[in-house]
Amino acid sequence: MNGLMVLGTASDTGKTMICTALCRILSDEEVRVTPFKSQNMSRFSTMTENGEEMSRAQYIQALAARTVPSIYMNPILLKPVADMKSDVFFFGEKIGPVAGMTYREHYFQQGIEAIHTALGKLSETYETVIIEGAGSPAEVNLNDREIVNMRVAEIADVPAVLVADIDRGGAIAAIVGTLQLLPPAHRLRIKAIIINKFHGDISLFREGVEFIESYTGIPVVGVIPFKKDHGIEEEDVDRPFVEAPTGVDVYDEWASHVKAHLDWPLIKRILSESGSVE
Repeated sequence: MNGLMVLGTASDTGKTMICTALCRILSDEEVRVTPFKSQNMSRFSTMTENGEEMSRAQYIQALAARTVPSIYMNPILLKPVADMKSDVFFFGEKIGPVAGMTYREHYFQQGIEAIHTALGKLSETYETVIIEGAGSPAEVNLNDREIVNMRVAEIADVPAVLVADIDRGGAIAAIVGTLQLLPPAHRLRIKAIIINKFHGDISLFREGVEFIESYTGIPVVGVIPFKKDHGIEEEDVDRPFVEAPTGVDVYDEWASHVKAHLDWPLIKRILSESGSVE
């Protein structure tokens, strides 16, 4: 199974929405595609048709991919509760509440095994996986036991794209800093950069794109304009998940918006390089 990992320079750069668009674009090209996020931390979740609890984000991405949401798309779910603890779910089975340090120290190997199991199961049905990271891959204080960013890319042996949120400012510094903090082997997996949530005339950022590409040696594969009213249910919203009304395909609209501002042929070439990252 080939694939692509979508990483961010920070939380809330728009990784979830980029993955959602990629799932729909690939589905439009008749690719059997599945979303995947090894571990998602969110207070809000939803249920599969089998009554298993999974993250709302991967449920939405599965709908975008025109496939049935499965617990294997999100094998680990952390739902924060009181006193710096979280309810921990492995494949929908609840363990907890567990304190953060206890989880980090005692559930690392179980997490690695869950990732292998889930990816293996998904590979029986799908030919391409779109993997969403969490936070930043450059959190050097966490990387020895992280199970949601570069370690997952290594397990799946896939290339990655790095998403930066220009809306919050400092996007160029965030890109350069993230790449600088990655170990060389991890940096080599970053094959493209996406600038997300851009306001205004994209042509005004041409010099910014040129600087990023010349400084990092990595192509900017897209500058995605900010789109507020995309109509897709947000992950961290305190209400039951509601699917779009019948006849309203918000995924098509969002995917078209993203694809119009991507170098899609380059993304496809990067996807074809899965398993041969050098």
